[in-house]
Amino acid sequence: MSLIPSFFGNRRSNNVFDPFSLDVWDPLEDFPVSTRSPETSAFVDARFDRRETPEAHVFKADVPGLKKEEVKVEVEDDRVLQISGERNVEKEDKNDTWHRLERSSGKFMRRFRLPENVKIDQVKASMENGVLTVTVPKMEVKKPDVKAIDISG
Repeated sequence: MSLIPSFFGNRRSNNVFDPFSLDVWDPLEDFPVSTRSPETSAFVDARFDRRETPEAHVFKADVPGLKKEEVKVEVEDDRVLQISGERNVEKEDKNDTWHRLERSSGKFMRRFRLPENVKIDQVKASMENGVLTVTVPKMEVKKPDVKAIDISG
């Protein structure tokens, strides 16, 4: 049942108005609007958290529904961390009737310039419950040797 009476079209089988129904009328339901093509979908907006601990730089991203084989983590020559991936569009069955398509698909890529104090050869990545975590360890900061000089006089 709908919260909108039947003069908006005979959309319901029962013409009784039910104010407690959870079936709310969507005025754009039958309106053909496409704001994005499948190639430039919302998934390109993958968001990352980046934090620095005393031991490492840590990057986290939500990538729900992706397998680790669908995500690529690379470090380029100039200390650039590149994280990319792709979620493919679900195959359509000609017999299905789609009412709404809100899940995003497409490619994403983010690049981060790393500071000079990182161990590029020890970068680690893991994925658990749809969250990608990339840890870039820091080099140990060598404290300068300080030698006390006696003052004569």
